[in-house]
Amino acid sequence: MHAMRAVSIIAVLLLLVANALELLPAMSPFEPYLSAAALVLGLVALVTILVGRSPQRDTGAAAEAARPIPVPIRADSKADAEIVSFLAMLQARGRLVDFLMDDINTHGDAQIGAAARVVHAGCKAVLLEHFRISPVRPESEGATVQIAAGYLPDEYRLVGKISGPAPFTGVLVHHGWKTDAVNLPRVLRSSTNRLPAIAPAEVELK
Repeated sequence: MHAMRAVSIIAVLLLLVANALELLPAMSPFEPYLSAAALVLGLVALVTILVGRSPQRDTGAAAEAARPIPVPIRADSKADAEIVSFLAMLQARGRLVDFLMDDINTHGDAQIGAAARVVHAGCKAVLLEHFRISPVRPESEGATVQIAAGYLPDEYRLVGKISGPAPFTGVLVHHGWKTDAVNLPRVLRSSTNRLPAIAPAEVELK
């Protein structure tokens, strides 16, 4: 790089000398030669400067071209797949998606009741297998309960007249549900462009 810069400087100086000599009257017979020499030296200076700069530009362009383009990855893609997998278990064991997506208005109460028993049994089995579920309050619904100060807001929904800070006293309308253990299978997405199917289409070949 330093050698090419020195050559370019020398070429420019020679170009200036040639132009100065061209202005001298005594050198008029050599004017065509001096003009040609000035043109050659100018070209040499231009080529030298361009050659000295081009490797750096090419290297930068090559590095930019070789740099891989980052692909955005959804942070929640694995969680989405696991949610779909759990929904698939409810469908496989209790036909939950079939029941919810069906138009029950076209069926009688007896048919709906029979289908509800299948959904209830299958979905309950999935919940008991993968979650440890228990009531938030052990008392029976309708019992008078007291909510202590510092209660967890996600475990209680207070309705009616609320005044002042806890503790509160009221009637238990619903005992609530909570879980302290989750045992869902870990799912790896086979494709980043789509979620797994909830239930495959069944086709009978003939």
